[in-house]
Amino acid sequence: MIIRGLYFHPEGQNLPIAIVSHGFMANYKTTQGYAKWFAEHGFAAFCFDFNGGCLVGKSDRDTTKMTVFTEVQDLETVISYAKSLPETDKNSLTLMGCSQGGVVSALTAAKLQRQVKNLILFYPALCIPDDARAGKMMFAKFDPRNIPETFSCGPMKLGRDYAASVLNLDIIGEIRKYPGSVLIVHGTGDKIVDYHYSEKAQAAYPDAVLKLIPGGSHGFSKKDDKNALEYVEQFIGKQRG
Repeated sequence: MIIRGLYFHPEGQNLPIAIVSHGFMANYKTTQGYAKWFAEHGFAAFCFDFNGGCLVGKSDRDTTKMTVFTEVQDLETVISYAKSLPETDKNSLTLMGCSQGGVVSALTAAKLQRQVKNLILFYPALCIPDDARAGKMMFAKFDPRNIPETFSCGPMKLGRDYAASVLNLDIIGEIRKYPGSVLIVHGTGDKIVDYHYSEKAQAAYPDAVLKLIPGGSHGFSKKDDKNALEYVEQFIGKQRG
């Protein structure tokens, strides 16, 4: 399978790496603004389409074969590619993810440990395992004791493993294994992922900052996005300083 995306970077060598992961049903176009922002701040920055993770995307795999864990594998592949480039600093990796991409980034950071310098999560969908156990994942409803081979979540067709693979996942217990610095930004008006999940994550991480955006939705407005990137700039500045 081929993962397709975009790479933005300034001139120079030993560039720190930033990889931005999109959310459920989205694609790299929803995160390329963040990748450009990182490039403008001196990073070798990547955004890409998860295999099977896009309603309309350019990477491979059928959507019925996608799970949170296949997306972790995709992200690890992108990390390996980024580290293989001669201009990148292999020891300075920042992962950023939005919604489901936030969950994937958090799980990957927990797996790679100190290989990840910074972790940035925008409205991370840490509700996914609870939603699967409740048999209600966004627009999809099913019996969690008898998950069908395929089911529809709005316009996107998913496979049984999407839900089954997270039924026994203790998401907070898993992501707390990451020992590095974490920034979480979440809107209090989020109707898809309750911001209290981010509060639980912030409390579980050994080194995490949570910034709440009053009334912010799932997917920030222009104003909220500007504020969120100011938090990112402060966070990155502290790690560099």
